[in-house]
Amino acid sequence: MSFLILIIGFFFLIKGADVFVEGAASIARRFNVPAMVIGLTIVAMGTSAPEAAVSITSSLAGQNDMSVANVVGSNFFNILMVLGVSSIIATLPVQQGTIKKDAPFLLFVSGLLLLFGLDLKIGRIEGLILLAVFAYFLIDTIRTAKKSSSEESATTMDVEIDENASIFKTILLSVLGVVGIVIGGDMVVNSATEIATDFGMSANLVGLTIVAVGTSLPEFVTSIVAIKKGETEIAIGNVIGSNIFNILLVLGLATTISPIAISFLALTDIIFMVSITVLLFLFMKKNNSLVKSQGIILVAIYIAYMVYTIMR
Repeated sequence: MSFLILIIGFFFLIKGADVFVEGAASIARRFNVPAMVIGLTIVAMGTSAPEAAVSITSSLAGQNDMSVANVVGSNFFNILMVLGVSSIIATLPVQQGTIKKDAPFLLFVSGLLLLFGLDLKIGRIEGLILLAVFAYFLIDTIRTAKKSSSEESATTMDVEIDENASIFKTILLSVLGVVGIVIGGDMVVNSATEIATDFGMSANLVGLTIVAVGTSLPEFVTSIVAIKKGETEIAIGNVIGSNIFNILLVLGLATTISPIAISFLALTDIIFMVSITVLLFLFMKKNNSLVKSQGIILVAIYIAYMVYTIMR
């Protein structure tokens, strides 16, 4: 029964995020917010909404290990599986702006999380610092996007905008999306906790595997769809943006609401997350692209680390 509730919870999370993005993006378009800003902010937040719901709910429920493991595990999955599989399907060119600015910033926030976790806890002060850095990132992203001459359409970001929809309908969609995300997050945390108890699994293990993969499905689907549309650069931007959101916004909110104690195993996972982020940066910098051979390496690392995680 717990597995059924878990699946239903994932459905609410993913569908809720999709509906929220559609409604919020439609509202933004009505107020003439540039498509680039919509993609870099609302869509990125939407695909990270499941992680936010699960981590905040876990934090409130006292499941600190799952709160951290969900974010760290999602970042694993995004880098190793989403980009790994994507680069196996097609070569992913990397823009200079990503190499010089976005990827180094992801490295910085990943290192910041590791620094905060060295004493095996992340308190409210650290959470507020993460949120402050997120505010800077968001303001800088919007400022940069407004200066950009790019005229990408919202559909490029896999968001369908109904220009004829009433403002009431779009607001209702956004609200329903948030409700779905909240309900789904609660169902996933409760069912995953029951599964962990029934099978003698730790909350950390469940968070790193089942929950992390489930909450990362929006990023995975978005990247694969982007590749099929020929927008290969979006796959990389989607992952880097989502990983930054996960660390700064998701863990920032979770730790501000309730300080998180980190186990030694969770700290090991954070160190691994930083390591693969460095590897991703080196891969991107080598040929200004991610190629098939690198994708195979990333997928192999994910499989190997998951085997290690289950056996430890």
